Amino acid sequence: MYEAYFRYLTLERRLSTHSLQAYKTDLDQFADYLVNCESHTDPSTVDYPIIRGWIIFLMESGISPRSINRKIASLRSFFRFTIEMDLRKDNPCDMLQSLKTSARLPEFIRATELQNLLEGAYFTEDFEGERDKTIIELFYGCGLRLSELIQLKESAINFSTDSVKVKGKGNKERIIPMHRPLKIQLERYLEAKKTVGYIKANGYLFVTNKSNKMYPMMVWRIIRKYLNHPNAHPHLLRHSYATHLLDAGAEINAIKDLLGHSSLAATQVYTHTSLEKLKDVFRKAHPKA
Repeated sequence: MYEAYFRYLTLERRLSTHSLQAYKTDLDQFADYLVNCESHTDPSTVDYPIIRGWIIFLMESGISPRSINRKIASLRSFFRFTIEMDLRKDNPCDMLQSLKTSARLPEFIRATELQNLLEGAYFTEDFEGERDKTIIELFYGCGLRLSELIQLKESAINFSTDSVKVKGKGNKERIIPMHRPLKIQLERYLEAKKTVGYIKANGYLFVTNKSNKMYPMMVWRIIRKYLNHPNAHPHLLRHSYATHLLDAGAEINAIKDLLGHSSLAATQVYTHTSLEKLKDVFRKAHPKA
C-alpha cells in the first residue's frame, strides 16, 4: 500500500524529492508506532483512537507542534488515498485538529546587505564563481524555491521577454520577470558554462563541476558559503524577495502570483514581517514610544 501511495505522489502529484522524503519519514514513523505499540499494521482498519494515541505519544516525546501538524497532514493525505483505492470509507484524521503553534515570522536579509554581496568582489571570475552568483541572483531576483531552481532548464530563460518560466508545486507553471542585473548575470554564466566545455545535463541550467545536474545539498553549501547569516538557507532569499517587494509597495496579490502560492493566506505572513518593521521604526522614532 505504501509503495502504491508513493508512486501516486511521485507520478501524479509530482512532489519534490524533499517533500517525498518528508512524507516517507512521517509514514515510516507511524508504521513503527503501529508495530511497536499497537500490533496493528493494516492501514484500512486504523481508527481515530489509534491515531490520537500516536499524536499523544509524539507530544510526550517532545516533538514540536509544528512537526506534529506536518505528520497529521501526511496521514490525512495517505488516508484520502486509501479511500480513493476503496480500502476504507472514511478518513480517521478528519476528527483531528491541528495543534496550536506560535507565530513564526519568516527571516530575511536586509536589501543593503544583499546588494553589497552581489556587487562586491566575493565571487571568482570563473565557472564556479559565475554559477554561484547566478544561483543567488535567481533566488533573490525571482523568489524561487530550491526545487524550482534545481529543475530549471536553460530553455526556461527568455532573454527577449526578460522572463523566467518556472514549474512550481503541483506542476503549475508561472512566468516571473527578471531585472536587468539578473539578465546580465545569466548571460555571463551561460558564456562561462560554454567556455569551459560543460555539456548540457539534459538541458538543466545549473550543473556541478562534472556537468551533472545540481543537487540540493550542493545548493545549500553554496548559500552558506556566501550569506553572512546564522540561519543561511535557500528559502531565506525567497523570504527576502517577498519582504522587499512588499516593503516597496508591491500589491500582495501580485506577490502571491510571483511566489506561486495557491492561496493568499500563505503570502500574508509577509505582511506581519512588514508590520514588525514599522513597529521597530515607530519605537525608535516616536517620542512617546
